[in-house]
Amino acid sequence: MDHRTDSVWTTRLRNQKIEMEIFTAKYYAACAAGGMVSAGSVHFLITPFDMLKVNMQANPVKYRNIWSGLGTVWREQGLPGLWRGWGGKLLGYSAQGACKFGLYEYFKKSYCDLAGPASSYNYKTLIYLTASSSAQVIADCALCPFEAVKVRVQTQPGFGRGLADGFPKVYRAEGVRGFYKGLTPLWGRNVPFSMLLFSSFEHSVDFIYNRLLQRRKNECSRGVQLGVTCVAGYVSGVAGTIVSNPADNIITHMYNNKGTTFTQAFKSIGWVGLFTRSLPLRIMLVGPIVTSQWFVYDLLKVSIGLPTSGGIDHHVTQLRSGNEAENRSVE
Repeated sequence: MDHRTDSVWTTRLRNQKIEMEIFTAKYYAACAAGGMVSAGSVHFLITPFDMLKVNMQANPVKYRNIWSGLGTVWREQGLPGLWRGWGGKLLGYSAQGACKFGLYEYFKKSYCDLAGPASSYNYKTLIYLTASSSAQVIADCALCPFEAVKVRVQTQPGFGRGLADGFPKVYRAEGVRGFYKGLTPLWGRNVPFSMLLFSSFEHSVDFIYNRLLQRRKNECSRGVQLGVTCVAGYVSGVAGTIVSNPADNIITHMYNNKGTTFTQAFKSIGWVGLFTRSLPLRIMLVGPIVTSQWFVYDLLKVSIGLPTSGGIDHHVTQLRSGNEAENRSVE
């Protein structure tokens, strides 16, 4: 990208009347807040389907498919049963979303700074992968305690009603380790998912603008940009779901069977079950979930004057501007 293009991008950003400077503490805090709202609200709304998904993984004989499974939950537990675990979904994924989106923006900018302007374009896929994995490792540490309680509440009706009584029960029975015994398989599910999620989203955004629209993002209206966000979000969600399905099944099995190891869970489910059990339901869930998360996240960013997600043009522009200013000061 030449300096003329950089100037166009800088002018566009200035004309959009961004209310806060990009890549500052306030900017990252805004991204974290957007991730918290988008992830927490969307995951809360799909609690009934998550309840069914977890039970299909834990007891595939009883919960054979989507519709019979819903009927079973309704007959045995009624409407409240469909919403079991809502607290873990809301609070756990709010914490995870804040870390995942906020830290992704931070690590993405940090790795661009380390690579330099030219290398940032040449190795942008590597930057996307390392930034997303770095953010997800931390985000899952925030999610794991909530997930540990949620799965037990959803699969063991006598365990507890929610987080308020579930947290003390897990602590009394297993101590602090009980909240994190599923952290390794959680990383196994979410880190590859996040890496594929963010990298496929970024490349989908580039493909749509460069090949389909044949226009730069900053030349499109905000409505078009949000539409691109939705399309790229759905593609990234489906791709990530397929990759993460084996680890998701193992997590549910381990939490539902006290003392079960990773190897025991793997043998119990089997190769075919790892990749196929609950996969159609997860695709039906995760595709719209991820799309909604990206849309809400970018909608919140747009509402305060920030650009939508995707690409590293503004990262490199800011880096080049900083380098030029530094060179002028030296001269």
